Amino acid sequence: MKKPFQKVLVANRGEIAVRIIRTLRELGIPSVAVYSTADADALHVRLADEALWIGTPHPLKSYLDIDAVIGACRTSGADALHPGYGFLAENPDLAERCETEGIAFIGPPASAIRLMGDKIASRKAMTRIGVPVLPGSAGAVSPGPALLEEAEGIGYPLIVKAAAGGGGRGMRLVREATEILEAVEAARHEAAKAFGDDTVFLERQLDDPRHVEVQVLGDRHGAFVHLFERECSIQRRNQKIVEETPSPFLDDALREEMGLTAVRAARAAKSSNASTVEFLMDASGRYSFLEMNTRIQVEHPVTEMTTGMDLVAEQIRLAAGEPLGLDQADVARRGHAVECRIYAEDPEKAFQPSPGRLLFWKEPAGPGVRVDAGVETGSEVHLDYDPILAKLAAWGPDRETARRRAVRALREFVALGVDTNVSFLIDVLEHEAFRKGQTHTGFLPSYFREWSPRRGPRFLAALATAAGTEGNAGRWQGSTEASRTFDPWRDLGRWELGRGRSRLP
Repeated sequence: MKKPFQKVLVANRGEIAVRIIRTLRELGIPSVAVYSTADADALHVRLADEALWIGTPHPLKSYLDIDAVIGACRTSGADALHPGYGFLAENPDLAERCETEGIAFIGPPASAIRLMGDKIASRKAMTRIGVPVLPGSAGAVSPGPALLEEAEGIGYPLIVKAAAGGGGRGMRLVREATEILEAVEAARHEAAKAFGDDTVFLERQLDDPRHVEVQVLGDRHGAFVHLFERECSIQRRNQKIVEETPSPFLDDALREEMGLTAVRAARAAKSSNASTVEFLMDASGRYSFLEMNTRIQVEHPVTEMTTGMDLVAEQIRLAAGEPLGLDQADVARRGHAVECRIYAEDPEKAFQPSPGRLLFWKEPAGPGVRVDAGVETGSEVHLDYDPILAKLAAWGPDRETARRRAVRALREFVALGVDTNVSFLIDVLEHEAFRKGQTHTGFLPSYFREWSPRRGPRFLAALATAAGTEGNAGRWQGSTEASRTFDPWRDLGRWELGRGRSRLP
């Protein structure tokens, strides 16, 4: 089979870079990794066929430096670039620069990225084609008398949102008029710092909606299909942490309607390649456009597990100008999949990032389990970057099987040296409301406001697993000298880790 590209540069890091590199290897396409000084020994650097240094640890001086990324393409001879997600993935300037330099950009065209990256412009574009949107301001807002009047017209509660925003930044919830001026000022300040653009607008806030998104693929010849929906309602501080497909709420009629609406939106934006149309849905099933992400998503593995498709391979093929090659009737889904994001964060300190060296890392396995990780034993977790370590996805023929499998796999995860959110994820998936599919964006504030981590047999069993692994003792303290005195059993106290005495929770 003819290779669509001779060499692809992956302009990202961590688990997404590893995931893309693995697909490139399966396709027989050489890969080029880029790395900052902090990532010189990172997993994605070692897995790639080539690796080029592009700057210092701060993202603005490395992964967000378009000149450095394009320079790496020139130096390596890469004729295509995959941006992954995050960093420059939705930066239209990078897509335009690739076009100017004769480098294929593996993603939607710059025009679609620019349009959908501006949340005010995207709302107007969706309104023009009849896609439902939530009531909101006609354009940008700023403190002043007109702001109060416009807010009253929209109605409370409402949310102040950054026009160039994402990831929950530049957002403020406003429940009454006395809060609006301060919220707009705070959102503008945060948006300017995060995105270099302080433009904000107002949008009506639904109480505890579901967050449902639809994966869309499109080619340059006008063909589009959707790959069904994912529900991403379990969120902390507007960041998704658990995703699943199919949504436990949608029936077949609503699923078909939302899929066709998403395709209509992607076609109108001319967002070929892979994109995701996101919606908020109230308890009655009414849905409204939230945004379109013109890139592959963190949660794409659940779609791959249920459709059998490799979305990165599809992206590469479509970026080479190949036709989609399938109709909507050709897309089938089987079973259910649940994904959990594993973060290096301290549950006892409001989930603050937990940097450090991974002294021991062991991933779960077994039928229907997939782990996309960007780390291994010995990896450094840095404060300069998002603290995501891995994504665990579990498939089953039905939702309950997938849920149980995900819980089983989470209980087998061993990560020592940094704190993680694994025990929190287990408790979320085991909660009665989650079991019943009663999920919404207010799920965590409703049920986990007073949550605290449990330590006990599972923590001690993890220590025992690490201690019993040949060759790991020297990594505990980071030196062979320390390993002479380190005793992993020293602090186990009264716990007996014999058979039947160290069961995981």
